[in-house]
Amino acid sequence: GLDSIFTDFSRHLQESTSGYPVADIYRDDDGSTILEFALAGFQKKELTIDIQPDKRSITVAGLASEDNKKRQRIARRNFKRTYVNYDDNLDLTATKASFENGLLTVRVPPRPEVKPLSISIK
Repeated sequence: GLDSIFTDFSRHLQESTSGYPVADIYRDDDGSTILEFALAGFQKKELTIDIQPDKRSITVAGLASEDNKKRQRIARRNFKRTYVNYDDNLDLTATKASFENGLLTVRVPPRPEVKPLSISIK
């Protein structure tokens, strides 16, 4: 049903919150799914978001560059996380992302509703 992506994502969440980075996944009022990652010390250019609509997957990755010795004491680890929209009810091609104050926010809107189709019988 409608909530199974949420269940799937919640299951992902339980597995993933113990790891790095700390991630939060929730559904917004408009039905968008929001993925948030706490990434203190990262720069935007060190982060990538790879979307493969045919696999219904979003992969968020961070590669800490070494040119930033001042922040060496902050634990910045390379990471790669993949989330799959098994229900295919999100419009991955319309994903938006922003990175502010160490928080990466990825917003995936729901698919536009598919309208019922009536056909005439010949």
